[in-house]
Amino acid sequence: MTDKLENATIALAGIFQAAALVEQLAKTGYVPGDAYRCTIESLFVMDPPHTRAVFGDSLASLTFGLEALQHTLEPGNQRHKDALRYGLGVLHLQRKLSKRRDMLSVLGTRLKQASRQAEHFDSTHENVIGNLADLYKDTISTFRFRIQVTGDHNYLQQGRIANQIRALLLAGVRSATLWRQVGGTRWQLLLQRKRIAQIVDRLLREAKSERH
Repeated sequence: MTDKLENATIALAGIFQAAALVEQLAKTGYVPGDAYRCTIESLFVMDPPHTRAVFGDSLASLTFGLEALQHTLEPGNQRHKDALRYGLGVLHLQRKLSKRRDMLSVLGTRLKQASRQAEHFDSTHENVIGNLADLYKDTISTFRFRIQVTGDHNYLQQGRIANQIRALLLAGVRSATLWRQVGGTRWQLLLQRKRIAQIVDRLLREAKSERH
C-alpha cells in the first residue's frame, strides 16, 4: 500500500507542480527553470518504467510541486488556493479526456512530433512550447469545462506566457493521467490526507538531499 500511495503522491506532486507554475507565471511572469523544464519534459516520457522516470528519475526537480502540495495539505493554508483550483480542474479534464479515444490518439501522435522537435531545438524552446499550446487548444480546450486562469493581465495578455500556461496545463493533465494509472483516487485525498502529507514530507527531505 505504501508503494502505491507513494507513487500516487509523486504523480500528485507533478499535478501540483504544473498548477503552481501556472499560478506563479500568471501572477509574476516568471517560473523557476528547473521545475518548468521538468514539467514540460514529462510530456515526452511516453512509456516510463516507473513513476519517478516521468520526472527525470530525480525528486529534486519536483521540489516546487512537493512544496505546493505540502502547503495545500496543511489545514487552513490558502497560499496556493489558485494552484489547488487548477489542480482540481486538471483532474476533471483528465477524466473527460480518458473517455475520448479519438482525442487521446491525436495527443499521442502530436506529442511524439513535439518530442522530436524538442530534440532538435530544446524542450523549453518557444517553438516547442507554441506547438504544445496549440495541441492543448486543439484538444483539451474544446471541452465545455475550461480552467479560468487568474493573475496579472499584463502577463496573461502576452502570447509567450499564454503559450507557456497552456503547455503547463497539458503537462498537468499528463500527470493526472499518471496519477490514475498508479491508482490515485479522490478517496485517498479525503481519507488518507495525513498519510499523504507524511509521504510528501519524506519525499521533500529526499528531494532536498539530492540537491546537496
